[in-house]
Amino acid sequence: MHLGNPTNTLAIINKYGFAFQKKFGQNFLIDSNVVEKIVRKADVTKEDFVLEIGPGIGTMTQILCENAREVAAVEIDKNLIPILRDTLSEYNNVTVINEDILKVDINALAREKNQGKPIKVVANLPYYITTPIIMGLFESHVPIDSITIMVQKEVADRMQVGPGTKDYGALSLAVQYYAQPEIILNVPASCFMPRPNVDSAVIKLTRHEKNPVEVQDEKLMFQIIRASFNQRRKTLANGLNNSSEIHLSKDVIEKAIIRLCGNPSIRGEALTLQQFADLSNIISDIMKNEK
Repeated sequence: MHLGNPTNTLAIINKYGFAFQKKFGQNFLIDSNVVEKIVRKADVTKEDFVLEIGPGIGTMTQILCENAREVAAVEIDKNLIPILRDTLSEYNNVTVINEDILKVDINALAREKNQGKPIKVVANLPYYITTPIIMGLFESHVPIDSITIMVQKEVADRMQVGPGTKDYGALSLAVQYYAQPEIILNVPASCFMPRPNVDSAVIKLTRHEKNPVEVQDEKLMFQIIRASFNQRRKTLANGLNNSSEIHLSKDVIEKAIIRLCGNPSIRGEALTLQQFADLSNIISDIMKNEK
């Protein structure tokens, strides 16, 4: 019994007396067309090991199992585990893990289930934890082919915009450093149970084979990016000068910015990813010379 409709979803919820928990941001998809399109756009094949984050009652997990070689579904809510045993009972290629995804050793999972080869990630993410999960996957250098995720629409928009737009920020730059973002589907609130207050979008993040910019110190670059957007109304120089992570004098910071673009009053939101990488490399050289 596929779950991607209100009738079957309600039947399972009532059968188990399941109560939605706000703290887990639970909203189950009730549109089978959306579910199937997500799996199709994720390019899941019988060659693939797929990590699903937040399977809920197994609505998308069922379709993933029918298309993938193997699926690992990580679910934090212990009350959903008996439901998943029921809804996934027909499939012998799925492992359900009752754990917080931020505590799972995904590198070990990829080694065990996929011989360390790149995996595909598919998820309907709770809005409150979207950024930590995405950044955790990228920064831990898990072997990933792509991440196809349902997120709040404005978060999806933020991931793919460029300099000079109001949504451009640290998340935009981080995502674009690691992957090519593409919004593949807009999903109205009416496609969920319970109905959320905002619309959603599915965005596919295809991992770059090679990062689009060369940077000497990745950690420093992201410190600079965070500092430049922490106080958006300030100039880039003031943002970096006020950061507890950047240990340079304002004079040195301004010289680095002038060397970058000739404009000491530029704001961080005007810089491209390439310019942030260049600024990071300039500051890295200055810090090395000062030692």
